[in-house]
Amino acid sequence: MSGTEPPMQIDTDARTYRYYRHAVEKHWDPHEIDLTADRAALADLDEVGFEGLKRALALFGAGEDAVAEDLAPLSVVLDDFEDQLFITTQLYEEAKHADFFDRYWREVIHPAEDDRGAERSSPADERWFSDEYDELFERNERAMARLLDDDTPENRAKAYSHYHMTVEGILAQTGYYGLTRQFDTDTYPDVPHLPGLVEGLTSIRSDEGRHVGFGMAKLKELVESERVDASVIEDTVGELLPLVQASIPDYESDEPGIEPNELVEYATSKHGQRMQQITAASDAIPDVDELTALGD
Repeated sequence: MSGTEPPMQIDTDARTYRYYRHAVEKHWDPHEIDLTADRAALADLDEVGFEGLKRALALFGAGEDAVAEDLAPLSVVLDDFEDQLFITTQLYEEAKHADFFDRYWREVIHPAEDDRGAERSSPADERWFSDEYDELFERNERAMARLLDDDTPENRAKAYSHYHMTVEGILAQTGYYGLTRQFDTDTYPDVPHLPGLVEGLTSIRSDEGRHVGFGMAKLKELVESERVDASVIEDTVGELLPLVQASIPDYESDEPGIEPNELVEYATSKHGQRMQQITAASDAIPDVDELTALGD
């Protein structure tokens, strides 16, 4: 900045500044979550259920690793300082999510495998990941990287549609919803309760709600300004949905628990609500506290 330019002034009324402040105020540390009870509880989970849990954790952990890396191009092309403030918090939070899943595998899954006399597994093992899962994240990476070479309104809409609407808004949010309900004692009392996992996922889901809200707000700006037609969003998400459906892990176990059709209904309902809020002039993007509330 030259000496003749005024100092940077933050627009404290900007939506994305409020998202930034909300992230600061809702800070949590993945290493402060007590995981002690989870290891003992896993002894009561049948073998099929244990394998299903490991697959889900591997998928979510790898997903958080990928999105933490793929978000960087957006931080380069965004113009508004308030947007950049928010993106710094999202990058930080994606890193925290990856840290939580890595810690859970080392401090809960590995000891539980030791207790069962099983060989220790790796969350990076290729057996956890389908071709569709890999393709989904490869497409997300390409959509985000394209902004560095061709930053057009349509390419921004496609990037938000890949990252915020699909990977975070459908795949991650639906998966976290299902896993939280599965291991929350208030939902299925007969399934082993994993309080550390539920606490971590609850914090992650709150963060993701804020991230999805940011993407929705930017998409609504593009649609309302008529720089992008709403069909770009619908078409992009529609092309990715088969990959999402093939990527969401079915929780297979003889234990009672969440049914796949409940996850489908949840994902469909949430996506419909978000598209209505983005495309309808009479609808507004929910306030940040609503986006991060977990009353659903």
